Amino acid sequence: MRTAPRAQDVADLAEVSQSAVSRTFTPGASVSEETRRKVLAAAQRLGYRPNALARSLITRRSRIVALVMSYLENQFYPLVMERLSQRLQREGYHVLMFIAEVGEAADGVLAEILEYQVDGIVMASAMLSPTLARSCAEVGVPVLQFNRVSALGGLARHASSSVTSDNYAGGQAVARLLAGRGHRRFGFLAGLEDSSTSLERERGFRDALEAEGHALHARAVGHYDFERAKQAVRAMFAQDPPDALFAANDHMAIASLDVLRQELGLRVPRDIAVVGFDDVPQAAWGAYDLTTVRQGVDPMVEATVTLLREQMHAELRPRDVVVPVELVERGTVRPAT
Repeated sequence: MRTAPRAQDVADLAEVSQSAVSRTFTPGASVSEETRRKVLAAAQRLGYRPNALARSLITRRSRIVALVMSYLENQFYPLVMERLSQRLQREGYHVLMFIAEVGEAADGVLAEILEYQVDGIVMASAMLSPTLARSCAEVGVPVLQFNRVSALGGLARHASSSVTSDNYAGGQAVARLLAGRGHRRFGFLAGLEDSSTSLERERGFRDALEAEGHALHARAVGHYDFERAKQAVRAMFAQDPPDALFAANDHMAIASLDVLRQELGLRVPRDIAVVGFDDVPQAAWGAYDLTTVRQGVDPMVEATVTLLREQMHAELRPRDVVVPVELVERGTVRPAT
C-alpha cells in the first residue's frame, strides 16, 4: 500500500524546514511568500494534505467552534449561521453545529460539545444555563451569546460574553414612529417572556410611549413561533384591538400580517400599522413590504469573531458588545403627512 506523504517529505522536496511547512498550513502564521510558494508546489506534487487532528494534538487546539442554535424557523438565524460560518472559516476555524431544544437550556448537548475539545462556543437563539456556563469556565472554553444577554448571576454571568443589537433603542424608535404617525392604541407581540431581546425591545417601546404621553393598549405572547403568533393576534384583535402593532421579530410580524389581511380583512397600513424587528430578507418582499428595525448581521458577526479570537488566545475577560440598529420604513406604516 502506498503511504501518505508526510510533512517532512514536503519539507525535503521544498528544501525548507518542517516548521516552515507547518506554518504554511496554519492560518495567520508568519511565512514568506517565497517559502509558501515552494511548500505549496511540493505539497501539490506529492499529494500532501495536512492532518488537522494531528496538528490539534501538537497545538492542543482543535480550531473547532461549536455553534448552538434553535428557532431555525425564524429566517434571521439561518442568515446568521451562514455569515458566521463563512467568517469563521476564513479565520481557519471549523464550525460544528448543534441544535438545542426550543425554549430549553442547551445542557442536553453540553457533554457532546465538550467531547469535541472545542476552542469556543457561540450560543445563538439557545439558552445558556448555569451548568453549561460553569462547565465551560472550568475548562477555559469561552462562551459567547449571540443576540442574547444572560440573566444568570455569579460565575455563570461572568463566564460568557455577548453580542447584541441595541434592542432598547430599536423599541424606542418604533414607538416614536407610530406615535408620530397618529396612532393611539399600541399593541406589542412579545417573543418569549424570558428572552432578553424581547424584554429589551418591549422596555424601549413602553418607555418611549410613556415619554410621548401614551401607554401600551394591548399585549400578547407569540413565543417566536409562527402559528402561536397567529393565535396571539387573533385573541388580541377579538375585542378592543390596537391600531398599531409592534412584533418582537419579523417572523411574528409576517404571521400577524397574514392574519390581519387574510382572516380579519384589515387594510394595512390604513386600518392597522405593523412593525417588526430584524429585517430578514422576506421583510422586503412585495407581499409583506414590512417596516422593521434592521439588525446589522455583518457587524454583529464581526464583533463575535473578534471576541472569540481574543478570548481563545488570552485570559477569559467577558464583555458585552452592543451594535446599533436602523429603522427601515416600508409599506406597513402610513407615510408622514
